[in-house]
Amino acid sequence: MQTSIIYILISVLTSTVGQLLLKKGMNNIGSITLNWGQLVSTVWTIVINPYVFIGLVIYLAGTVFWLAALSRVDLSYAYPFASLGYVIMLVASWLMFDEKITVSRLLGTVIIGIGVLLIYRD
Repeated sequence: MQTSIIYILISVLTSTVGQLLLKKGMNNIGSITLNWGQLVSTVWTIVINPYVFIGLVIYLAGTVFWLAALSRVDLSYAYPFASLGYVIMLVASWLMFDEKITVSRLLGTVIIGIGVLLIYRD
């Protein structure tokens, strides 16, 4: 079980880092609109952005750890741990992107953390 928790936590951390890099890359690119006429050029612009590309690679690495965890524990046990990403993301988004932390976001995140702790103790 301990190895499974390590795999899950690595998956959550790499997924979170991947998402942060994706956001950084998209901030650099700017707002996009998906339409058939410019779809290929838009996707190309996204993919060649180094932050997006590295973010996708890191996110994929997290998926490998997630699959390793799923091979060891029940999905109903593992999946709630994925919500730890919300907890990490709240703080990271505030630090990296100066996003606002409202009382409701903070309260919701604390409730998520408590829920994961309860499942871990099961």
